Amino acid sequence: VQLFHVMANSGWAWFLCAAPAVLIAKTRRVPVLVNYRGGDAAEFFKRSFSWVGPIMRMTDRRLVPSGYLQQVFQAFGLSTTIVPNIIDLERFTPRPSSPGSAGESPHLVVTRNLEPLYDIATALRAFAIVREKWPAARLTIAGGGPDRDMLVALAHELALASHVAFPGRLEPDLIARLYLEADVLLNTSLHDNMPNSILEALAAGVPVVSTDVCGIPFLVEHQKTALLVSPRDPVAMARAVLDLLDDPRLAEQLVRAGKDLAQQYTWSHVRPRLLDVYGALTRPPVSKATAGGT
Repeated sequence: VQLFHVMANSGWAWFLCAAPAVLIAKTRRVPVLVNYRGGDAAEFFKRSFSWVGPIMRMTDRRLVPSGYLQQVFQAFGLSTTIVPNIIDLERFTPRPSSPGSAGESPHLVVTRNLEPLYDIATALRAFAIVREKWPAARLTIAGGGPDRDMLVALAHELALASHVAFPGRLEPDLIARLYLEADVLLNTSLHDNMPNSILEALAAGVPVVSTDVCGIPFLVEHQKTALLVSPRDPVAMARAVLDLLDDPRLAEQLVRAGKDLAQQYTWSHVRPRLLDVYGALTRPPVSKATAGGT
């Protein structure tokens, strides 16, 4: 083995998966880089940096996918290199029309795990407000997780059951097909880094309404590539959705800019940045004799 590339996250995933791999690499004297993806890194570091920091400092390079995580690491005295997420654009065919052509039944979608971190309940409450103006609107929540029963119950409580679909976790091809039928993507996460669901929607030509937490403002810009609102605010989220549905020109502007942004995350753009890091860690050191030409 010439290099350990360790994918890492916050919480127990760090302690049980990433940290042991770093220690094994150091024991074997193999270069090791940590590719850190935890959206709640700031809180995790505050709680556990006395344990995390020493192992982080053992690594030869630390990769992060966003400027947000780079700032978090800098605050704890750790340097990083940004290598962003990768999106396979060949899977996503841009939808043929904008939200302004959705007719009387606009289709909103959520493509996140059904977990407290992603606060899908706010998406349901925002959708209830949207339906006051668009009574035939529908919502698809594609994902699985422990909050499913609670969310199904909330849909009934809000009188939305006949307008909300819970198809469960979808395979990538089915997710791509879902975006073709979507008019707006909702992202209600409370902590996040660089969610692939947003990048996928942009690549598919679906405008995005998202919370403005953690790394998301580093990924998309408000009113340029997405509409951003505060977390746990269904009224603001519903208002942003209505702005898109009522203003086709705004929606089309976001779609065009979003497609351009998605191009930055293709393999052809990311590959050289990743291979530069690999090369720097695996390249044999230049001896003084070689450097001096002897």
